[in-house]
Amino acid sequence: MKIALFTDTYAPDVNGVARTLKRFTDYLEANGHEYRVFAPESTKESLFSSHIHRFTSFPFFLYPECRVAWPNMLQVKGELQKFQPDLVHIATPFNIGLCGMHYAKKLNIPIVGSYHTDFDQYLEYYDLQFFSKILWKYMHWFHRPFKKLFVPSPETLEQLKVQGFPNLRIWGRGVDCSVFSPSLEGFDAHEEYNIKEPFILSYAGRLAPEKDIQTLMAAAKTMPAHLREKVHFLIVGDGPSKLEMMKDAPENMTFAGYVSGRNLAKIYASSDLFVFPSPTETFGNVVLESLACGTPVIGANSGGVKNIISEGKNGLLCEPRNPEAFIEAISSLLENHRLREEMSRNARAYALTQTWDSIFDGLLNDYEEVIIHPEEVRYA
Repeated sequence: MKIALFTDTYAPDVNGVARTLKRFTDYLEANGHEYRVFAPESTKESLFSSHIHRFTSFPFFLYPECRVAWPNMLQVKGELQKFQPDLVHIATPFNIGLCGMHYAKKLNIPIVGSYHTDFDQYLEYYDLQFFSKILWKYMHWFHRPFKKLFVPSPETLEQLKVQGFPNLRIWGRGVDCSVFSPSLEGFDAHEEYNIKEPFILSYAGRLAPEKDIQTLMAAAKTMPAHLREKVHFLIVGDGPSKLEMMKDAPENMTFAGYVSGRNLAKIYASSDLFVFPSPTETFGNVVLESLACGTPVIGANSGGVKNIISEGKNGLLCEPRNPEAFIEAISSLLENHRLREEMSRNARAYALTQTWDSIFDGLLNDYEEVIIHPEEVRYA
């Protein structure tokens, strides 16, 4: 297969979408498929590759780490004509996605897409709810030519089905259990971060309003004294809310900054619980990574997270935006060592079933279904 991928974020960017797409292109290369990536320039240093075409960009106002590109239209057209892809996969509804859709239609190339970010829910966290109707109208128009629209979780599929989107397919996410594992390799988070309290509660992700870090902070600050003196919050990540969080943080909270790969895995594995209050996830990569490290998760009963956490088996689900519910869940698990150990075993066992190769194999099967019916691809 020859695949052209249009995206607003790609490695070396450090969000879940960028990492997923990079892993996918690695899979394509390893299995003999050709690809081209059309993406914005990255704010981080990236190696040159003839497979990747970068364009001038500016930060998206709701998500500054995500760049909105100004693609060179003639360059894109020329590259597509030269590469002659079997399929165009669009992973963004913004400029670069519009460019890819335009030329795919012009050149009669089948189009599929993937839905990665629930921007409708993001609007609420930035007091922009009045844009919701306009957003959905645009999203319907944008996705109309797509032969298939891939979503990362059953919950997201149901949300889009309610909105009237057709041709939905689940493209799940996997985890590398050789990197994310319970092995600590001599690492001790208590020693590394000078933590005195016996229990470590970790969080990893973007530090921003849509991740509902308000609930995380409220839970940390309003814990009863007998619980607060036993726990320490270890916060991994960066984002626009970090400075405000640091100013407002209780004494039993440490900010580790950006950590990745095995170093992040060691933090997960050193933690007694992973606390993730975000209700806006279409999947929740960090939740699966934590489970792979044998660390039970306390998460919001919302979005893709609720499809990963099995209530009472590998974690607990809490009412979104309810700090008291998170405190109660934390307390109940910290007081039950046997249940935590059982959840830890279940967490690792579940993660071992979520392999990237099987997930990408399924995606390519869906690609093939689109490619083998080219007579259906006729755009106005």
